[in-house]
Amino acid sequence: MKEEIHNICKKYKIKNYTINEDGSIDVCGDVNLTNKGLERIPVKFRKVTRNFYCPYNNLTSLKGGPKRVGGSFYCYGNNLTTLEGCPERVGEDFYCSDNNLTSLKGGPKRVGGGFNYSYNNLTTLEGSPKRVGGSFYCYNNNLTSLVGGPKRVGGYFNCSDNKLTSLEGSPERVDGNFNCSDNKLTSLEGSPEKIGRYFNCGNNNLTSLEGSPKTVGGSFYCYKNNLTTLKGCPERVGGGFDCYENNLSIHIIDNPKAELQRIHRNNKLKIILG
Repeated sequence: MKEEIHNICKKYKIKNYTINEDGSIDVCGDVNLTNKGLERIPVKFRKVTRNFYCPYNNLTSLKGGPKRVGGSFYCYGNNLTTLEGCPERVGEDFYCSDNNLTSLKGGPKRVGGGFNYSYNNLTTLEGSPKRVGGSFYCYNNNLTSLVGGPKRVGGYFNCSDNKLTSLEGSPERVDGNFNCSDNKLTSLEGSPEKIGRYFNCGNNNLTSLEGSPKTVGGSFYCYKNNLTTLKGCPERVGGGFDCYENNLSIHIIDNPKAELQRIHRNNKLKIILG
């Protein structure tokens, strides 16, 4: 068995490894299995101290992958339908975009950095970790709800290009950008109260901004909706306020300190400062 493991490690240029009693290996450093035409992970890993790369293969399962990764874990661009077999702990980022995932069941319990689940077939975020230190990307899926997603996101939260009709289940706090554009939203109820940077709810079916975050550190984008009023807009906006291509006619701005940019474009809006 050991001779076979040595041969596999030599073939895939895996170095600085130790063979364990159960036939698994621990690796001190990186493992790079990128674009090797793999249909399965060729050797059983237990722990990798740095990064583990297995993108752009034909993997349908992560069976045999490491249980712990000190750096980042990259498995994007495969044919995965499940995350069963993925690491339990990842020190930095976890990227599984461009697969065929329909569920996050079996995903990592703890990740120090960001998650990227974009370009899959997810219909739910159930199985997500409750707290994400970096950014959380789940755009270009088939999500109809954010229930089950993380409660706090240290970086960006991007759920654009889905089928969301509501923001119920959104994180309670997002330190970076929040992008929910290009969905089917009819309400902003459920939005986080505070967004660290910009908030983008453009290109939806909104008729009101009721439920918007109270504070947006950057710009606020609500372009290409069906808005007839700006009632309910954030109390504080640190950057621009962009609401072009709506059906606005008149509105009383409650917060004149908000910087309003391009607000007249394709609207017939008379602004009254309150």
